[in-house]
Amino acid sequence: MTTAIQNVGTYLERFTEFQSRTRIEHLPWLHRLREDAFARFCATGFPTTHDEDWRFTNVAPIARTQFVLPPIGAVQISGADLQPWRMEEAAVELVFIDGQFAPELSMLDNAQRSIFVSGLEETLVKHPEQLEPHLGRYLDIRRDPFSALNTAFADDGAFVHVGRGAILEKPIHLLFVSRAYSVPTMIHPRNLLLFEEESQATVIEEYVSLGSSTMLCNSATELIAGDSATASHYMIEREHTEAFNISTLQIQQHRSANVASHSLLLGGGLVRNNVHPVLAGEGGECLISGLFIGDGGQHLDNYMYVEHASPHCSSRQFYNGILDGRAHGVFHGRIVVHKAAQKTDAKQTNRNLLLSDDAQIDTKPQLEIYADDVKCTHGATIGQIDADALFYLQSRGIDEMSARRILLLAFSGECLERMKPGPARDHAERLIRGHLLSIASRSPGQNDVSHGEPVAERSWEEVG
Repeated sequence: MTTAIQNVGTYLERFTEFQSRTRIEHLPWLHRLREDAFARFCATGFPTTHDEDWRFTNVAPIARTQFVLPPIGAVQISGADLQPWRMEEAAVELVFIDGQFAPELSMLDNAQRSIFVSGLEETLVKHPEQLEPHLGRYLDIRRDPFSALNTAFADDGAFVHVGRGAILEKPIHLLFVSRAYSVPTMIHPRNLLLFEEESQATVIEEYVSLGSSTMLCNSATELIAGDSATASHYMIEREHTEAFNISTLQIQQHRSANVASHSLLLGGGLVRNNVHPVLAGEGGECLISGLFIGDGGQHLDNYMYVEHASPHCSSRQFYNGILDGRAHGVFHGRIVVHKAAQKTDAKQTNRNLLLSDDAQIDTKPQLEIYADDVKCTHGATIGQIDADALFYLQSRGIDEMSARRILLLAFSGECLERMKPGPARDHAERLIRGHLLSIASRSPGQNDVSHGEPVAERSWEEVG
């Protein structure tokens, strides 16, 4: 309790410092939003394993660390420093250094007139009327203390506005780069993605590190999909293993909107990936797909909370995990079907491979159904590499490392197959292949076999 009280006092100091250095002081509604969120965080504190939604993840390492805000402009970053993380195929690339928009490092020339992209802070200064109806309206700060903390420190991030009927073939790349400091630092990127009626676009949200040090990246993204919009969102986390990464994606879907969320967790020491879609309009469809690959002592937690609030909506959750070393994975998928959401069709599947005796997975598929005319299923499997398949490949002249890699790529390929073909999928595939190569080269053989579930009748790849 003493630690919790001390931490609240520390965050009060940081919040006071943050308010003194923010550029945005002329917006009463934003000031109230931040104050209310910080009051909520002070009232609840950090979650513990006694909270059902956090029972498998202990955030004590975050709670007891005294983080500071990063200095502004203390270290210069060049374009060459970012080259390993650039995405040449992107239509637009926004770069953020320690959560702050860096227009000089970004690529904005390819933006279409019907698509507006900018830093959140810059838009708050110049065009706050575009953000006021949406910012903070959907994210539930009462449910999650980290969302409350993010809202209290909401200052910069990405604002993406895809106009009505606009179709963007190439993805929008949001690259968040964290620098290394001698003291623990924290950043709270806040993103707002607005897809108007009948628009189509893809956004890639990617988190990487320059150097290695203790840091907390606590991001929150609100995605609003208008009537008949088709939106794709990719969350890619590949920071260093000393990093704490908490991310929240809040999705609000209107009538007949189709949203695909793809998560790829490769880095970080303690990672929590929250995805919360609300199917608020009739006839909506939502695909939530993810792959998490852990090694060493990584802790990768995936929490899905899908709300069916309107009738005739469909949702699918497919999450695959590959864990080696002493890695700990978590999948907690919760589907809530409200009373008005008749004719709901929802399915939830989690499959996991454990490559070592010390790897661990906690999986909890969960349904809450308050309607009487629905079709909902859930299931989970945990196993090891199929020894017979491994022996078969080796008997055909393939060495053990290559055979292991083939089987791991096939397992992870299930997630790739649900992505729409194009630059975003190609980018994800390159990262997965490179990451699995190192794991396959040192994983010991396993004997147990996990039998998968029957293949769903309907194909739930991303809608093109």
